[in-house]
Amino acid sequence: MSELETLKAEIKKLSTKATQAKMDLHDLSEELPVNWTSIMAVAQKTHDAFAVLERKREDLKALEKT
Repeated sequence: MSELETLKAEIKKLSTKATQAKMDLHDLSEELPVNWTSIMAVAQKTHDAFAVLERKREDLKALEKT
């Protein structure tokens, strides 16, 4: 598997993970004020997932340019 294919597969997995984190945050918001103490943890998890996804997408763009 080439580096490009490996990176695309990794991005697909990260995208799924980020989408799930987004849905977890959405579900939490709908349940408020229940579980309000977990807002920061769920939000941080979501933020981290999208940050990693964005970095990998930038890596992919750079790789495709070469």
